[in-house]
Amino acid sequence: MIFTPHGKHLIAGEWVGGEATFQSEPAHGPAHAFSTGTVDLVDRACEAAEDAFWSYGYSTREERAAFLDAIADEIEARAGAITQIGSQETGLPEARLQGERGRTVGQLRLFAEHIRKGDYLDRRHDPALPDRQPLPRPDIRLIERPIGPVAVFGASNFPLAFSTAGGDTAAALAAGCPVVVKGHSAHPGTGEIVAEAIHAAIRSQNLHPGVFSLIQGGRRDVGTALVQHPRIKAVGFTGSLAGGRALFDLCAQRPEPIPFFGELGSVNPMFVLPHAAAARGGEIGKGWAGSLTMGAGQFCTNPGIAVAIDGPEADRFIAAAKAALAATGPQTMLTEGIARAYRDGKERFESRNAVRRVHTTDSAGREANPNLYETTAEAYLQDHALGEEVFGPLGLIVRVKSLAEMQTLARGFEGQLTATIHMDDGDLTDARSLLPILERKAGRVLVNGFPTGVEVCDAMVHGGPYPASTNFGATSVGTLSIRRFLRPVSYQNFPQALLPDDLQ
Repeated sequence: MIFTPHGKHLIAGEWVGGEATFQSEPAHGPAHAFSTGTVDLVDRACEAAEDAFWSYGYSTREERAAFLDAIADEIEARAGAITQIGSQETGLPEARLQGERGRTVGQLRLFAEHIRKGDYLDRRHDPALPDRQPLPRPDIRLIERPIGPVAVFGASNFPLAFSTAGGDTAAALAAGCPVVVKGHSAHPGTGEIVAEAIHAAIRSQNLHPGVFSLIQGGRRDVGTALVQHPRIKAVGFTGSLAGGRALFDLCAQRPEPIPFFGELGSVNPMFVLPHAAAARGGEIGKGWAGSLTMGAGQFCTNPGIAVAIDGPEADRFIAAAKAALAATGPQTMLTEGIARAYRDGKERFESRNAVRRVHTTDSAGREANPNLYETTAEAYLQDHALGEEVFGPLGLIVRVKSLAEMQTLARGFEGQLTATIHMDDGDLTDARSLLPILERKAGRVLVNGFPTGVEVCDAMVHGGPYPASTNFGATSVGTLSIRRFLRPVSYQNFPQALLPDDLQ
């Protein structure tokens, strides 16, 4: 199936164009023109979302679950076309896009199942105690309620799972919150066809059309208008630290400040403990290289830094990683801008005298080749720039002198999405001493694995202390992410007939 985008926005059930347009920049295939977003479109979408909330926010869990399942069905019905346009725009291989589509519909169906069970409502009841002295206690019940319209910013590196109908959208819709999506200009055609799927599901379920809108492209004023619109009650964002922090500040500066749930990136350090390094350092090094280069290194959980105690074992670990990287060919990056930023990151490392080249290559255009460097713990702790994320297949090894210095280095890391310990049985004592530090630094701690795979499930946390995310108490993956778009409400001395259905 060949999909040719029409280039319009979806605003409360209507496909809307405009005079101003921008061109897509596909990795291959034809470019297409898309209507440019405007502040007026933001206002129309947000007002429609508020109007939709009065029905959708008070719909039943079964009605919302059926809607989520319908979106998943409509996405699957467009599977071939989604893969075609997604591959053209991003350069991602078909197998990756097919897997990501599976994850996207899986998230939708998981949330449908989750809200049908009702556990997320956190229902509580303290019965009245009329005879309590010195004062009686009233009857008090609690339940989680949806907060209102939510703004979602599509991510560049996940055109499906973190974009138009991705995890933020699925969680918000499951909670009962209408969604306004600011599409990412890296894959506007992919956003359009997924919006068509959501639009079809809205019609099939006879829902208010304002429950979902998609605004394509647009200058910075469009994003600013969206997060500052008084109808928007929360924002979900996956992207760069600079862009996310700017939007976070705008949310805080509103007359009514709102939560900004930003996932802003991470270097995801790995710690290779001595017994593991001695027993299988080469295997770990090869595995690290594979994780480092997966998807051209364009995952927010890309393990960009490895920490090992200096010595022959570290040498073997590094040699194995270098050999594996040398055998890895160039990969297409998502956009020209991301590719330029990757080359700039490489130059930043090569400008440091305290950084030694292990494996360096040249990259050109939209293609990226892997690079590997090493430094000492002392040099790393003195140069903040070495801890800044390079989005792409670039790795840094930090050699430490001892476990004590490894712990000192760990304390110096900023907040992370993940942290990994590679260990054998003989490393248990050392791992136990390192773990309290890593728990404070990361939202997910792994043992003997690689973080470039985020399972969508009940127990997953994809978030962490700043700058990994702007809210360390939240996750953007897994069923717990629905809590971002809910707030608790207590009902005191309510007659049974007046209580919300889920409390009766």
